[in-house]
Amino acid sequence: MELEERIKVGRGEERADLLLRNCQVVDVLSGRVVRSDIAISGGIIVGLDTGYKAKQIVDLGGRFVAPGLMDAHIHIESSMLSVPEFARSVLARGTTSVVCDCHEIANVMGIDGIRYMMESARRVPLDVFFMLPSCVPATPLETSGSSLSASDLQPLMTEPEVLGLAEMMNFPGVINCDPSVMEKLRLFSSMLIDGHSPGLTGKDLTAYISAGPDSDHESTTVEEVQEKLRKGMWAFLREGTGARNLLDLLPAVNDDNSYRCCMCCDDRHPDDLLERGHIDSILKEAVAAGVSSVTAIRMATINTANRFRLTDRGAVSTGRRADLVVFDDLEGFKTSMVFKDGEFAAYDGVGQIPEGVSPSVPPSTFDVGDFSISKLEVAAQPGRTARVMGVIPGQLVTGSLSEEPAVKDGKAVSDTSRDILKIAVVERHKGTGNVGVAFVRGFGLKSGALASSVAHDSHNIVVVGCSDEEMALAVDSVVAMKGGQVAVKGTAVKASVALPIAGLMSDGRAEDVARSVETLSGAARQLGSTLDDPFMAMSFLALPVIPELKLTDMGLVDVGQFQVVPLYI
Repeated sequence: MELEERIKVGRGEERADLLLRNCQVVDVLSGRVVRSDIAISGGIIVGLDTGYKAKQIVDLGGRFVAPGLMDAHIHIESSMLSVPEFARSVLARGTTSVVCDCHEIANVMGIDGIRYMMESARRVPLDVFFMLPSCVPATPLETSGSSLSASDLQPLMTEPEVLGLAEMMNFPGVINCDPSVMEKLRLFSSMLIDGHSPGLTGKDLTAYISAGPDSDHESTTVEEVQEKLRKGMWAFLREGTGARNLLDLLPAVNDDNSYRCCMCCDDRHPDDLLERGHIDSILKEAVAAGVSSVTAIRMATINTANRFRLTDRGAVSTGRRADLVVFDDLEGFKTSMVFKDGEFAAYDGVGQIPEGVSPSVPPSTFDVGDFSISKLEVAAQPGRTARVMGVIPGQLVTGSLSEEPAVKDGKAVSDTSRDILKIAVVERHKGTGNVGVAFVRGFGLKSGALASSVAHDSHNIVVVGCSDEEMALAVDSVVAMKGGQVAVKGTAVKASVALPIAGLMSDGRAEDVARSVETLSGAARQLGSTLDDPFMAMSFLALPVIPELKLTDMGLVDVGQFQVVPLYI
């Protein structure tokens, strides 16, 4: 749109493309809700007044109009949906922009995976911005499908969607000046750098922030988020499927610091996404917990725009993009309409996505080497205790427990009576034959096994089960699908979800994937699982950057020591 034309429409001398009448505008700049019409031309808001004429007029009947919602940190792959299906699902809930870290597919497919995600995103009416993966692999304590150095990332830095470097998970590498980490931080020093520093405090936190990372979504306590805010970080309040920290952290938010707080999902499964929602669900929970509706919307819009220097969006104001969400109210946040760049993007909970927008997917490979049931066996050491991972529902952190395993025929085995199950991570990228085996408490299974090719961040195959035979069947079933999740009992597969895109995402419709995931979760419950989402919980037990104990294909990792430790103490 020519500048002169914009001025003339703004003055009311020419007709706008679209006029939204009878709006209650949520003005995140002034902190008020004001009555106004909204004139839009060329995808830009050109007028906030009455008396405009337009080619198309929509009377909103007093509904509330807010800026399009923004997710400050999301792994689209964790939705298990292709980019078009993810876009369709979140547009329906009022999200018009997301900041994506695609380190999941990058750990599997490297640069090819990142470019696939970028090409997919360019074809949908959702703005997907990218923070380039900083830790591929996340640590040297696991085997990933790819390894990306600073020189590998450099050609992508000039892509228009790229905003900076994604969550720097290797905080020990930062504070100990690891040369490869320093190279990445120097390369992105003029761009944005997201942080990832769970539990880091004091001078170590200060040193970490001084290296460049200035945001964090891993806080779990009020004291942690307050220190990070005080020392200059942006606080991303996370409410995902696996980690739900919002209500724990909201007491840290006040009128003086809320402008440094943003909202994010990080990881959200498809059934959760369709049933509970996206950023709109976080708004609802925040307001129900006592946060004012305008403050909550600010944390989901203008704050995120400011953090990522996206000055063309985030507010219903003249000159900004006409990315708008229409709510029936500011308590339940039911979305009735969504506009993206001044065009209808969703109506009455249904997102609009053009047909045939997905690019071809590079083939995904599964090479588990010489895997067999014998790789799952653990020799018994009577009288000695073993390290046991303790699952904490709703959290990514785990406890570090010690128990004496049950013994059968000279082997340490699962013990359902004490909820101590065997867990294994099977390397699936390079045919190394690596299999890490340990024990975990907190799943509650009484029989069967669960397995998945979604295992953060290297996405090897993770399996938890009551017997070696069932665990082996579960692993073989995932390999046969070339990626997916399964629940088995005895010699039968009870439910499964195929994930043919890098072993992470489905190529099906969101509703179909959600139904399959719900069926799978139901099968896990029938096996005795006591977790809301056992597959999400299981996927993070392989992430060796979240305290305290984690398991990779190389063995049991003590995250505090940042090294592989023996199973037996």
